[in-house]
Amino acid sequence: MNYTVINRDVQVGDIYLTAVTSSSILLIGDADIINLASAFDTPPESLFVGPFVPLTPK
Repeated sequence: MNYTVINRDVQVGDIYLTAVTSSSILLIGDADIINLASAFDTPPESLFVGPFVPLTPK
């Protein structure tokens, strides 16, 4: 199998987001290294889940 990669300039016009969660990433372009970590030490019964807060358009 022959596989050819041609890296060219990335040109991004507009991005429209409805919502972003607390554990998400929006990546445009290349990334050599992405390190993610998470720690959650609160008991589940004390977790308060509220309504989502949408992003307001400008």
